[in-house]
This record gives sequence, C-alpha cells and structure tokens, in this order.
Amino acid sequence: MSDIKILIVEDELLIAKGLSRKLQKLGFTAIDIVSSGEAALQKVAELKLDLVLMDIVIKGEMDGIETATKIHQMHNIPVIYLTAYADDNTIERAKESGSYGYILKPYKERELHATIKMALQKHQKDLELRRTLAIAEAIGKEKSQHLSAASHDLRNPLTTIMMSAELLEKFDRNFNKDKKLTLLKRIKAAANNMNLLLEDVLTLSKAESGTMALNPQPLDLVEFSRNILELLESNSSKKHHLTFQSKGYFSQACLDENLLIHILTNLLSNAIKYSPEGGTVSFELIGEPHQVTFRIIDEGIGIPEDYQEKLFQQFQRGSNVGEIKGTGLGLSIVKRGVELHDGQIAIDSAVGKGTTVIVTLPYVNG
Repeated sequence: MSDIKILIVEDELLIAKGLSRKLQKLGFTAIDIVSSGEAALQKVAELKLDLVLMDIVIKGEMDGIETATKIHQMHNIPVIYLTAYADDNTIERAKESGSYGYILKPYKERELHATIKMALQKHQKDLELRRTLAIAEAIGKEKSQHLSAASHDLRNPLTTIMMSAELLEKFDRNFNKDKKLTLLKRIKAAANNMNLLLEDVLTLSKAESGTMALNPQPLDLVEFSRNILELLESNSSKKHHLTFQSKGYFSQACLDENLLIHILTNLLSNAIKYSPEGGTVSFELIGEPHQVTFRIIDEGIGIPEDYQEKLFQQFQRGSNVGEIKGTGLGLSIVKRGVELHDGQIAIDSAVGKGTTVIVTLPYVNG
C-alpha cells in the first residue's frame, strides 16, 4: 500500500468508491470518503493527508472550490478538482483557489495518475521554496538587527567627536592647553573606536561572503606578539599590568599576519577591557615544531555560564558587562580567523575569577 494518503470529496457514493478502487490500483491510498465541505475540513484537520481529490458540486453550504480555498489557507494541502463542470466562470474560480490540478469527468486512469504525481511534485517544490524564503527572511531580519546594533555603536563615538569638535570651535580662546589636549584625545580615541568597529564589520562581511582568503607568510612571532602587546599597553590604564612570556621554537612559523592581528588584538583588548579593576593580563607564546599556542589570561569579570554557549555569535555580550563598551563582534572575528587557519580555540572562564583563552594554530606551508 502506498504512503500517499488521499481524501476523496464526492457526494455520489458509487463514483467515490469507484475512484477509491482506481487509486489503490494506481498505488495510492484512499484514506477516506466524505460528501460535504464541512466534513472535508474536519477530516483534513484530523488526518495526516498528502492530497485531496475534490468534486466541485458537493453537499453542504460550501461548494468544492470554497472548501479547497479553506484547505489551502488553513492546512496547505494540495487539492485536485475532479468535476464535470468546465465553464469559464468555474475554471476561473478554481484557478484563484490555489488548486494543483483540474480533471474533467469522465477521466482516464493515466490522466489521474499523472495529475496526482505532478501535483505532489509541485507541492513539494512549493514547500521547499517556502522554507528557503523563511530562512532568507530570518537571515535578513538578523542582518538588519546587526546593522542596527552596529549603527548604534558607531553613533556613540561619532557623538563624542562632534561634541568635542563643537567645544573646540566655540570656546577655543577660553580653553587652556591641557583642556584642548583632553578634547583632542577624546576625538582621537573615538575615531579609533569607529575605525576598529568598521574594520570588524568589514572583516566579518568578507568572512560571510567567502572572500576572506588565507595569505600565510613567515613571521617572527615573538617580535610580532611583543609589538601588539606594547601597542595595547600604551592605550591601557595604569591599573593593568601586562606580561609577556615565550618559550619553544618559532623558526617554522608561517601564518596570516592580518588575521593574526585581528585574533590577538581582539583577545588582548577583551582581557584588558573586561578587567575594569585592573590586574595582570598574561600573554604566553608557546612554539612547537608544527604549531603555535597563544595563551591569554586575565583577572577580570569572567564570562557568565549561560552566555558561554553564545560566545562566538555576532553582537552578543555577557549579562555582566555593565557599562563596559563593546560591539559583540570581537570573538566572532577571532573564531573566523582561527577556522581559516584550521586552528582551535578554547575558553575557560568563571564570573569574578577571570578568563583564560587558548588559541592553537598550525603552521601553514607558505
């Protein structure tokens, strides 16, 4: 017996039973017979059906076309009309009801079989299209939310730049050198934040579009890592104590410099940023014959357990960040950079006890 289950809606019982036998002969299952639109709607709601064969003139207050319209709207089950009526008005109404076929009585078995097969295939394609559209809509909505969040994060430093510039313009003569220098530093810091955010968004955009390529080259990893740490140290507060330690061999190091900048800058910046009370940020470099391990340890606020599953999702931030500014993009970028290197990243963290991030990258043949 076929897995295709069909409901027959026909008010002539002898015709309905003959149709049921033909369906079984063709390899389908006639799961039930009803004679009215009301009964058809009830059966469609109760049974798991694949298709409905519908006469247009049936018992009850609704005709077959009205019934088919409701079935299409409420249950999205394909309906094929099997009727003796072929006037223009009836055919036009049938078209508008979203039917999947129209067979005139008397029909041939071959015609019935072909129409059912085509209707089922078309319905399957329609379902796939609906799923694709739903996914596209969800992605579009997510991207819209991400753009909104990015716009908000860009607006804050832009406001700082505009306000500081206006103060310099209006009160230039009244400000002493130290006040002017403070405002200029604010402008510089805000512009730098905007640039970092735009770089993050651009990097993620390239990763998602598949245009981000791995460009490995030989690197002096010790000097490279020291330079990044020194740059971040110059912008951090005096409350933070940054340490660097390297051990092992790095002569075979061959990695993508730009991606590595994104990976280390984001991780070290997070270690500093999410340690608002200061403390030590340790940066360790461990070189092995075929890979390098970066270990970054802070004494900061830590990561809530319920957020750790969403660590690498875009624009996601922990519930304990408070007033600490950030975009929620950094770890997404880190994850993409690590994946492009075929590396691994592990994060161990607890609220109030700090965070340890371990990134292992295999050397790439240049």
